[in-house]
Amino acid sequence: MQISNEQLKLVNDRIRALIASDSFYGKKLAEAGITEVHTPEDFLKLPFSEKNDLREAYPLGLMTAPEEEIVRIHSSSGTTGTPVIIPYTRKDVDDWATMFARCYEVAGITNRDRIQITPGYGLWTAGIGFQNGCEKLGAMAVPMGPGNTEKQLQMMQDLGSTVLCSTSSYALLLTEEIEKRGIKDKIKLRKGVIGSERWSDKMRQRISEGLGIELYDIYGLTEIYGPGIGINCEHNTGMHIWDDFLYLEIIDPKTGEPVPDGEFGEIVITTLVKEGAPLIRYRTHDLSRIIPGECPCGRSYPRIDVIQGRTDDMMKIKGVNVFPKQIEEVLAAFPEISSEYQIRISHLDGKDTMRIYVETNGHVNFDDLSHRIAEKVKSRIGFTPIVKVVEIGVLPRSMKKTARVIDERFA
Repeated sequence: MQISNEQLKLVNDRIRALIASDSFYGKKLAEAGITEVHTPEDFLKLPFSEKNDLREAYPLGLMTAPEEEIVRIHSSSGTTGTPVIIPYTRKDVDDWATMFARCYEVAGITNRDRIQITPGYGLWTAGIGFQNGCEKLGAMAVPMGPGNTEKQLQMMQDLGSTVLCSTSSYALLLTEEIEKRGIKDKIKLRKGVIGSERWSDKMRQRISEGLGIELYDIYGLTEIYGPGIGINCEHNTGMHIWDDFLYLEIIDPKTGEPVPDGEFGEIVITTLVKEGAPLIRYRTHDLSRIIPGECPCGRSYPRIDVIQGRTDDMMKIKGVNVFPKQIEEVLAAFPEISSEYQIRISHLDGKDTMRIYVETNGHVNFDDLSHRIAEKVKSRIGFTPIVKVVEIGVLPRSMKKTARVIDERFA
């Protein structure tokens, strides 16, 4: 998917704004002697930006618009280092709301819906992003935020919420709680808009069937507005990305070179109209591919596949490179187990050990199931893990994101 002439003009507008503001990234471009790009080939010569670059700009080194035009900041969690501060102008906030409202519309959500928003508010972009889009659409926002499941379910029933916005982990927790209480007939949900973490097909099916709703994947990250920059349509053939606001590339994560449409690689995003903190060729570390051809829905927006994982998800165990998705795909072949799993890696007596915890009901032989799963995993990754089978509900549920890989070697 090559950048268009119209998109190149917008990129040049952002380059000029960055250089004029003398912001962190503007200095980087000025030092490289880049003032504009004329062709797709020129564009590919622009330097990448990385999260570490953004951290170095802390606190407000990314601010490109005049301070009096900045109306809000958001921030990454900062759990793995210095947080990233992203300033927004009023236009940025409005553009983001426009994209998010478009996501709701693609999911078949209207101003007659009541949207229960469970992701967190505050510096994180999630809750307020879902709410801005909801208000732009004209629907009724039920801004619950995370946690307090008892209150969530009460409001869901009393207000007749029709749309659930959440992480997949919390959607699963709510599904199980609704079933435990036997209140499914009192719940009026018809759609779920799910984001913030990768989730398996088994988990999707569990939530969809448990709640009796259609599910939609929403994409986004704090550095690039937040959630709402893309969503799958009713045909579920990938997520449409709003290319009037963003230009998206897929590159080989090792070489940095573009890969052909249809091949998996790392998502790189350029913001085309962002004022507060424009980003040029930002490496997200998310893995996906551009889906070639037209979508049956007729929309012309480009599509990417569901997020397969991250380039930094890889675990090195016993000299073998292992991705969580490999384990997930093996577990999906066992109908006896739930969608929940946990991988724990430790280093004992001079060697690495991988333990995989899975859940099942009490009607199967735990030892036999453990052995069969271990054999399948070995055939996929080359060594035998220790598989621990536990009863359904034993593994932790989360109101935010679930930690599925715990590497105790570096604890």
